[in-house]
Amino acid sequence: MQFLPSFLAVLAAYLIGSLSFAVIVSRSMGLDDPRNYGSGNPGATNVLRSGHRSAALLTLAFDALKGYVPVMLALVYGPSFGLGEGTVALVGLAAFVGHLWPVFFGFKGGKGVATAAGVLLALNPWLGLATLLTWLIVAAFFRYASLASIAAALFAPFYQLLIWGMAPMLLSIAAMSLLLIWRHQPNLAKLFAGTESRIGAKPEAVGGPAVKHPINHHAGSSHGHPHAASRTPSHKKAKR
Repeated sequence: MQFLPSFLAVLAAYLIGSLSFAVIVSRSMGLDDPRNYGSGNPGATNVLRSGHRSAALLTLAFDALKGYVPVMLALVYGPSFGLGEGTVALVGLAAFVGHLWPVFFGFKGGKGVATAAGVLLALNPWLGLATLLTWLIVAAFFRYASLASIAAALFAPFYQLLIWGMAPMLLSIAAMSLLLIWRHQPNLAKLFAGTESRIGAKPEAVGGPAVKHPINHHAGSSHGHPHAASRTPSHKKAKR
């Protein structure tokens, strides 16, 4: 393994992974910063809570591509520079770590589900598809994106080991899985508490600035009607 080309490839992958597309897409479309509403996670699921599906789809696509592209480049052009399978696996892990701790965004990133999927699809398309299918099945049955992500992360290294056997990429896949599950600790707590939001939940169901219709606590006997308070003085004047 050539040290300098390997180092540069891993560094480039980390920098590409550090592009937080949830923030970039939201800013380019004039939307609120996804770190300031909902779960505060800069990822496609939280962007979807803003109600802008196109922004969420773009975020999902670009987050997946920033995991897929560096690995594919390393696979195609790496052999010319003496890069082996071990370096390719490290490139995928570096892109994933960049998403979790992006240098361009104060090292505060997302949970890495889409980026990990992109890495897996590039490393082993069949493994990537099997992992995505696991996510879809769990999500369809339980309607929890976090639970589907945790299940997919648990199964990915076992798929690799049981079907394709030991390989340099196995360690990187296992590391990504452990990091992804670790980043979902708050979601696990909410799942056990029964407070985790389901897929397709409206923004009003999520705490924070995403709530668009706060209740008027000063309405008194008006029962929260937005115009009741303004009508009260006119009634009093009429009685006078």
